Amino acid sequence: MNIRQSLLEMIKAFPGGWDAMCGALGMNRIALQNRIYECKGMDVGVNTALLMQEFSGTTLFAEAVAAQSGGTFVKLPQIDAVGNEEISEKFHEAMETLGKLSIEYRDAVKDGEVNSRERERLNAIIDQMHMTLNQIMALTVKVYCRETAAKGGDE
Repeated sequence: MNIRQSLLEMIKAFPGGWDAMCGALGMNRIALQNRIYECKGMDVGVNTALLMQEFSGTTLFAEAVAAQSGGTFVKLPQIDAVGNEEISEKFHEAMETLGKLSIEYRDAVKDGEVNSRERERLNAIIDQMHMTLNQIMALTVKVYCRETAAKGGDE
């Protein structure tokens, strides 16, 4: 999904669609359309896109920016009371995902070629692994790093 598509999807996700998003942003529909479709030299600024993301309750803009930058957006878990049990569960998830990757990889290369569909499936599993590993680290910091825990874990 590119950035323009993410903006359009955020408008769809916002209750009331275009008119409600325009009202929330304090602009009329033509002004928002001109920005989204880059008419008359206008564009949607980062702050406006972030507001749209917040209003829509999505992470679509962050995901689009990460994808355009060659990466993947990883939303960290919102868990208030975490401990070693939650971290251990994430490790189990990572190991399960690694097993899926191993099976998918074996199947993808057995004919000596990885086609676009197989590559897409491998990338999806790897993205899931990255997300789970980042969650493990975030939970570890939240539970076991004293300075971060004392500040409320938002470092």
